[in-house]
Amino acid sequence: MQYKTRKGQVSSGEAIGILLLDTAVPFIPGDVANATTYNFPVRYRMVEGFTVARAIGRDPSVYDALANAAKDLVSQGVRAITGDCGFMAVHQRRLADALKVPVFLSSLLQIPFIGSMLGTENKIGLITADSRSLDGELLSAIGIPASQRVVIEGLEQQPHFYSFAIEETGTLDADAVAGEVVAAARHLVDRDPAVGAILLECSLLPPYAAAVQAAVNLPVFDYITMINYVFSAVVRQRYTGFI
Repeated sequence: MQYKTRKGQVSSGEAIGILLLDTAVPFIPGDVANATTYNFPVRYRMVEGFTVARAIGRDPSVYDALANAAKDLVSQGVRAITGDCGFMAVHQRRLADALKVPVFLSSLLQIPFIGSMLGTENKIGLITADSRSLDGELLSAIGIPASQRVVIEGLEQQPHFYSFAIEETGTLDADAVAGEVVAAARHLVDRDPAVGAILLECSLLPPYAAAVQAAVNLPVFDYITMINYVFSAVVRQRYTGFI
């Protein structure tokens, strides 16, 4: 087999490129920004100036910095680009049009897939960092119609989550946050028993997915389910075995 070098590429073997917010929080195992979360190498690139506030506020002016960071990842050989904030959805279409590799910035892109799996009377429960910003306009930016059956539960009033994720205090009490996320999931399904699956919008929430599932006994999707799925498509494995 012959290989050819790519000019300017300094390493190889990282199929998934991950655009990170300009933030300072503890990235624990399971978090999108913790490389030990994955069974394969990933490559990170922080988008300078793309703060949590600008993400939740859906600031369109960050696009150029986002695009430049994404192009740098592509130049280093990644095969697909994702992010670490569900609110990056507002930039999904524009960045996908600009790059020659697949782009899947937001965990919310899984909504149509999850909805197709469920019965027509079922709904998708969304647990988000901030329910005030997860609205129909954001969903329409990624082609999700207003008719999509979703129920939204926000964590903006949860003190432990808000402290580490939004205020960026630099300290995370994982057990306390897990309790808040589980309580949010239980409240969501209690107020609408039609919920047939849970989607965790925020990239900080996958560490608590197993606890959520144990509490509500439903399928739970998040950024990591999406990233693993795309990786399995862009890096196909050969099968071995016997018949």
